[in-house]
Amino acid sequence: MSEVFDGYERQYCELSAGISRKCNSASSLDQEQRVKQASELKVTLDEADGLIRKMDLEARALQPSVKAMLLAKLREYKSDLTNLKREVKRLSTPNSNQASREELLEAGLKDAHLASANQRERLAFSTDRLNESSDRIKESRRTILETEELGVSILQDLHQQRQTLLHSHNKLHGIDDAIDKSKKVLTTMSRRITRNKWITGSVIGALVLAIIIIVYWKLSH
Repeated sequence: MSEVFDGYERQYCELSAGISRKCNSASSLDQEQRVKQASELKVTLDEADGLIRKMDLEARALQPSVKAMLLAKLREYKSDLTNLKREVKRLSTPNSNQASREELLEAGLKDAHLASANQRERLAFSTDRLNESSDRIKESRRTILETEELGVSILQDLHQQRQTLLHSHNKLHGIDDAIDKSKKVLTTMSRRITRNKWITGSVIGALVLAIIIIVYWKLSH
């Protein structure tokens, strides 16, 4: 609840009770005194009307859950103020028929005022609902944008990782090619070494055979 609203409410209740007491006690007064008292009470009614407006402004500035309860209470105070105005009006009216007509007119104005107040309240409620919906839409859009930005960032990271993997794959492919080439070179070198061994062995064998033949020929002659 609002302490400011409670303060205005206490002041209004005190003014309303005082106006009611004076209206009830005015039945024993003559017409001139009643008119004078009605004039004094109109000033008090203006104060009460000002308090109603302040309570209205204060209630509409609060949270929706509290505002709805205070506005319902405020409608009762407005109805009470209308009745007080009608009572004060009756004090200054000498003709009872005229008072009845004015009372009917006041009742009609009261109904129109209540209908207008209800329409304003519904409009204010609808406006609050629209504002809340607009805030939710803005929040949803903000969440979507953040999600989109996060998705773009993730895609960029995945793209960078893919490029890194492709680069690593290319390097590994190059290493495999180098290894294959090295294997081929080593195989070729091994074959050459083996062939050279056979050639060297053949040459040595031929030399040994030639030496044996030469030695045998010399010994036989």
